[in-house]
Amino acid sequence: MPEFKLISTPPLAGYDQTFGATRLHAPADLAIVSLAFPLGDENAALAAVKSAYGTDMPEPGRSVVAKDGARLVRLGSDQGFVIFTHATPDAERAVAKQLNGAAYTTDQTDVWTGLELAGPGSRAALERICPIDLHPDAFAIGHAARTVMEHLGTLIIRTDDHAFLLLSASSSAQSFLHAVETSLSNTT
Repeated sequence: MPEFKLISTPPLAGYDQTFGATRLHAPADLAIVSLAFPLGDENAALAAVKSAYGTDMPEPGRSVVAKDGARLVRLGSDQGFVIFTHATPDAERAVAKQLNGAAYTTDQTDVWTGLELAGPGSRAALERICPIDLHPDAFAIGHAARTVMEHLGTLIIRTDDHAFLLLSASSSAQSFLHAVETSLSNTT
C-alpha cells in the first residue's frame, strides 16, 4: 500500500506578482494566533503581553510591531492577534508559552490567508474594493480595521506608507486574490 504524507500549505503559498511598481505577494510562513483576555484578569494579560513582546498591546483598531518582529493587532477591548513568521505548526504553543497562561490563545493560521500589498499603486487599488477611507490622515501606519472587500470579510493593516497586510478567510483565498489582482490590473 502506498504511503501518503499530508503537508499543510497556505492556499496562496508562493504567490508573488508585480503590477507596475506595486508588488502583491503571499508572505511565507505567516502565523496568526488569536488572544482573548480573561474577564477580570485583563490587566494581567496585558502585562504578560508587554513582558513577552516588549511593547504594550495597542488600542483597538491599531497594531504595533514588537521587539521580535511580531505584529500585535488589537481587534477589540479583550481580543487581538499576534501575527509573525513561524515555519512550524506550533505557533499557538509558542505564543502561549510566552504569555504563560495569562491569555487564551488559539491558532488561526489555517483559518486566514494573507497578502502583502506594497508600492505606489497599493492605496489606489484598495480604494476600488475597500469601503473604508485609506487616506494616511484617516488610516495611518499601524491602523487596522475589519472590513469587506468584494463581499469577503477582510482585516486590513497599514504596515508602511504604501504597504498593507490583508487577511481574509482561507476558504475563499482564490476569490480574494482575484479581487485584489483585478483591482491592481485596473489601476496600474
